[in-house]
Amino acid sequence: MKSMPDIASEAAPRSSGVLAKVGMTDIEIPVLVPSPQGMMLIPGKADAFVSLDQADAKGIHMSRLFLELTSTLESKPCDADSLRHILGLFLNSHQGLSKKAFVEVRYDLPLKRKALKSNHQGWRTYPLKWKGEASPEGVELFLEVLVTYSSTCPCSAALSRQLIQENFARSFSDATLNFKDVHSWLGQEQGISATPHGQRSHALVTMKVNSTPDVVEILDQIEEALGTPVQAAVKREDEQEFARLNATHLMFAEDAARKVARALRTRDEFTDFRVEVTHFESLHAHNASAIAVKGVLGGFLN
Repeated sequence: MKSMPDIASEAAPRSSGVLAKVGMTDIEIPVLVPSPQGMMLIPGKADAFVSLDQADAKGIHMSRLFLELTSTLESKPCDADSLRHILGLFLNSHQGLSKKAFVEVRYDLPLKRKALKSNHQGWRTYPLKWKGEASPEGVELFLEVLVTYSSTCPCSAALSRQLIQENFARSFSDATLNFKDVHSWLGQEQGISATPHGQRSHALVTMKVNSTPDVVEILDQIEEALGTPVQAAVKREDEQEFARLNATHLMFAEDAARKVARALRTRDEFTDFRVEVTHFESLHAHNASAIAVKGVLGGFLN
């Protein structure tokens, strides 16, 4: 093979100095992930960096980062062990140049979800993010998941009930109550004269992991804690059940953050967590948000 110039290693840098990070972002990669349907190879994106600690070096070996990243993620499940392996490869291939390595992998996990009441099923996708950092002090790994749910305002529900009571009093103030008449009235538009406002909402959960958790189990646990995850396949009976669930799981942003935090405290695969919920208000032009952390000394802050 003929000799080709290697400017990165041969040319002197125009200026010297260490760099905190050098690498690539939004690398298109295949990601091997476990799911209830078995191992799946799905599209993802990644960032790969190392520090440049040799002040007079021109640059790093980006192709090494790319090859080590892609070869690992298409052959090993994306988990805590794989991230540790990738970070080790990054540092080994940059001995003398780098003391720190960084990796981030993003993908949408597809899960088939059963409808609330009917026998139908539909696919939902859950955004996931793995992050890892290796330094002389050790390795830190993080997992981030995003769950979408519905939130119905307790205050709005109480105000709606008051209007319904007032409407009921006007409609039946001069009448002797008859079960059939009241039952019929409740089933008409005039019976339900107000409805509480609800909105699509997000729970963004970041966990500092010490081992690979069951991601699907965590997603299930978060959705169960909230009680009103958004649905895929929906028939009329499913929509009715969703309306019932929203009425029995009224929540402010504060309630949602506490529910998720309480559920996560039972798990031991991670040492710290941060829960940020956002309710995309239908009443206001702004959002309502709340943040909960595990409360570890030196851990996540609000």
